This record gives sequence, C-alpha cells and structure tokens, in this order.
Amino acid sequence: MSVVGKFELLSDPSDKAWDEYLVAVGVSDAHREAGRMVSPSVEISQAGGKYTLKTLSELKNTEITFPLGQEIDEDTADNRKCKTTFTLDGNKLIQTQKLEGKESKTVREFSADGMTATFTAAGKTAVRKYKRVA
Repeated sequence: MSVVGKFELLSDPSDKAWDEYLVAVGVSDAHREAGRMVSPSVEISQAGGKYTLKTLSELKNTEITFPLGQEIDEDTADNRKCKTTFTLDGNKLIQTQKLEGKESKTVREFSADGMTATFTAAGKTAVRKYKRVA
C-alpha cells in the first residue's frame, strides 16, 4: 500500500490520550489548547528519492522533506528543534524524533482506506485515525 496520498483526521482532536502524549513530549499548555481546536489533514508525496510530509490545519501548516534512513533537523509544530529519522517498513512510515533529551516514535500505517498514526513517548501512546481522500 502506498504511503503517498492525502488524509483527513477522523479522530477526536481533544482525545485525552493525545493530550497525554503531547504532555509527554513537552508541548506547552497553550499549544495543546490550540491543538484541541483543529482537525489537521496530512499530505505525503514523493519525488527525487525524498518524501514530503505536510500537516495542514486552521492554525498552522508544517512541511518536512526527508530521505529515508538519514537523521535530519526538524522544526516541530510548536517551533522546537529536533533530530528526526524516517524509515519505511512495508506499509509503515516510521518517524523517530529526538528532542530535549526525549525520544518519540510515530508509526503511520497505511491502507487503501486511510492511515492509522500511533504516537509513543515516555510510556504514553495515542492513536489517531485518518481517512484517505486522495
């Protein structure tokens, strides 16, 4: 299954597990409050041996272009600097972030119908489901 596509959030943006995950990775109260009010969409494309992941919402858009298997610098949605590595394992795009002495992992699993993103850090896990729209 292709990881390339456009996806719209189906999960509740104010989910308690999502908020607990955001606390675990050090997101501020103000940014968490703002995040509870949006339902972001995700676009993933591929060109020239690199992927681009865009997260689009009413408050802020982010974009990161990356090769697989190489650590890169990333600015998080709340403007913090981190080191990020993406790998691909079958229908799973795996993102590992190192930030302020903490590590988090996001596993995005793709199907014909959508994407399930599982976020894990410091013993907290949140799952967000998306439908494929293109």
